[in-house]
Amino acid sequence: MVRLTARLTLAAVLAYAALVKVGDLTEAGRTVALYRIVPDDQAQLIGGVLPFVELAIALLLAAGLATRVAAVGTAVLLVVYVAAIASVWARGMSIDCGCFGGGGTLSDGAERGYAIDIARDLVLLGAAALLIRHPRTPYALDSWVLDPKEREA
Repeated sequence: MVRLTARLTLAAVLAYAALVKVGDLTEAGRTVALYRIVPDDQAQLIGGVLPFVELAIALLLAAGLATRVAAVGTAVLLVVYVAAIASVWARGMSIDCGCFGGGGTLSDGAERGYAIDIARDLVLLGAAALLIRHPRTPYALDSWVLDPKEREA
């Protein structure tokens, strides 16, 4: 039951993050640019592609199809997100991470709780790690498409 909860939680979080960004891909690109990690033109590309990657992984996780691969993809995204947020924090920047849409520079004097964002992503990374190690969950399409010998693993 824990693995099913992990799979569905990751699917829900990624789907929500993707759907709120898909509505304004230009804004998503601007948010990536605020991190000042990649040039602006690359930030626009990343911001435009990222929501679709998140949505594809969310759909795989929701269906329980290629669960280990989807969990690896989730883990990679989360490691990148943690590194990017930590980078902004270390450089003393004050931005909204844009993790769930929006994003932007905070007004003077406003502080962002980067520790909360990082902690949240690390908890989600733990859920992804669990699914990488133990990808078989109830109500998953994986159990119908895998070789019977692999189902027992």
